[in-house]
Amino acid sequence: MQIIDLRSDTLTRPTEKMRQVIARAEVGDDVYGEDPSINRLEKTGAEIMGKQAALFVPSGTMANQIAAMVHTSPGDEIITEITSHIFLYEAGGLGRLCGVQTHVLKGERGLFSPDDLEGAIRGENIHFPRTTLVTFENTHNRAGGRVFAPEELAPHLEICRKANIPTHLDGARIFNAAVALELTPDVLVADFDSLSFCLSKGLGAPVGSLLCGSEEFIEQARKVRKILGGGMRQAGILAAAGLFALDGVEERLARDHQLARILAGAIEKMDNFRLDFPVESNIVVGRYLGGDSIQEVVNRMKENGLLVNPFGPASIRLVTHQDVSQEEIFRAVKIMETI
Repeated sequence: MQIIDLRSDTLTRPTEKMRQVIARAEVGDDVYGEDPSINRLEKTGAEIMGKQAALFVPSGTMANQIAAMVHTSPGDEIITEITSHIFLYEAGGLGRLCGVQTHVLKGERGLFSPDDLEGAIRGENIHFPRTTLVTFENTHNRAGGRVFAPEELAPHLEICRKANIPTHLDGARIFNAAVALELTPDVLVADFDSLSFCLSKGLGAPVGSLLCGSEEFIEQARKVRKILGGGMRQAGILAAAGLFALDGVEERLARDHQLARILAGAIEKMDNFRLDFPVESNIVVGRYLGGDSIQEVVNRMKENGLLVNPFGPASIRLVTHQDVSQEEIFRAVKIMETI
């Protein structure tokens, strides 16, 4: 039985062309700054995002944690949304690695209001920690791949600027946001002090993320990467895959979004499923309306050849990516209808 895997866009495998590029990669010792492929990837990533510099790291989690460690000091406080990746899915790193307190705000589909943000910023008081970082996420995973346009985040960023508080964007899927909005990524990230984006999700590379910011910020980040064990040696074989993944990304992601809309349209017509969120990128969240537990539903789908992730007590998440065809999406729909 052929398996259709819609659990995540991290499941993509290197194409034959990508494998050929990896095999031919120029390499050196990156800790010495001598890996030409990594240097080229960092320069390319920084230029795409309109930032001065970038740093190649093994994962998006490491990129976000490095950013928090550079922007803050132990005992400080960061503000983030209650369903953000940096709060929910990074194993408590903000407390354990950064030594900071997290002030979470409840948002509407992943974004808190400007008033709530302004009210959460700590004043000068001997009893309070300092607010030294505010983080955002675009697209927002727990909000069903929600996309934020620049004008939606502008009031929040203005508040942070006036308070002299740095901002960091978890842009793991920022290219998905750019494609959905028909904008270039640099427009979406222009007013953030730092950002991270993943090469190993929809872009299709096997490993890696980039952390971007000013030259001074990246110089500090490079040292923190070393502290965390992220100083790699001849990692140009990974960087070469990242460079390959950045080429032609808009067309590939537009296709993923189209497949997600096809899937969402089919779910809307089912008796026992409904959409939790409007579909804006490559993530579809469907709520099961039947009497069985969501884990039982997930298990039955697996038995029929469809892999999905449970997404809360009654929902599943389905993510389209380059390794899934339109025919497989139609088959996935048939399996869900059977369930």
